[in-house]
Amino acid sequence: MAQSTPSTAYSRDLGDELRRLRETCTDLKGHEVASRLGWDPSKVSTIEHGKARPSEIDLVQFLTMCGKDLDYFEDFKRRYRNAFEEYIVQLPGNLRTVAMAESTATKIFSYNTLTVPGLLQTAQYAECLCRAAGMTLEEQISPLVKARIDRQAILRKHDRPSCLFYIHELALRQQFGGDQVMADQYLQLFFSAHMVRVVPADVPVNSAGILLWEYEKAMPIAYAETDLTQVFVQDRGAIARTRLIFDRLAEIALDEEQSRRKLAEYVNSPREELDAPGPRMA
Repeated sequence: MAQSTPSTAYSRDLGDELRRLRETCTDLKGHEVASRLGWDPSKVSTIEHGKARPSEIDLVQFLTMCGKDLDYFEDFKRRYRNAFEEYIVQLPGNLRTVAMAESTATKIFSYNTLTVPGLLQTAQYAECLCRAAGMTLEEQISPLVKARIDRQAILRKHDRPSCLFYIHELALRQQFGGDQVMADQYLQLFFSAHMVRVVPADVPVNSAGILLWEYEKAMPIAYAETDLTQVFVQDRGAIARTRLIFDRLAEIALDEEQSRRKLAEYVNSPREELDAPGPRMA
């Protein structure tokens, strides 16, 4: 029997991988797989939704039904081993778990200090960002940019999540690509101003940035990334601390109208004026 346990971003990702295997490698519906394996009819659904931890025997039976061999099973078991942990660490660039986590969220809170958030980036900005990092092979840049832009489709869904993006003004001042790339990026942010709150430049940066995804029927997930790792957290204490960060940001960030005017300054002002020293008013 599959062991019921709170799901995580990664368990739901791997469960979805099992669902896709069943659909592409067999012509069986979930209840038909359950019948052939002698499982309870609901077992396939709970495993494919990442809501239950299957035993090794369960995985062997399921993957064998999908025509997979022992090597495939060993690789999947290795990846599945920590799927239900409260802290999941992955290599950077693995966008599948991120995409699934954000696409199923009902609310998204984001804080970015150095760059424009991925869900609001233009393709040209994203490409220049990849090149500036210097850690991506040339042949990988185009697929990464496409994946990032494809993720933005969630903002156009009829049941799209409620989003609030806090962006430190330092991220607006950093230039990736030429003036036209930045001008287009500023314009895209301005068109999304109803979702953006600008943190003024004179507010010290005390965080590299963080995300909080909230769900209707699952535990919230805090997410942070560096050049070396991406971390998914479902520890209750960490979630509470993350909410405190966003409570504080709500206090210090410009309000919606002030943020709109600040973004308009970047849209309308020459680059050299934005880089000039001295205070800038909201």
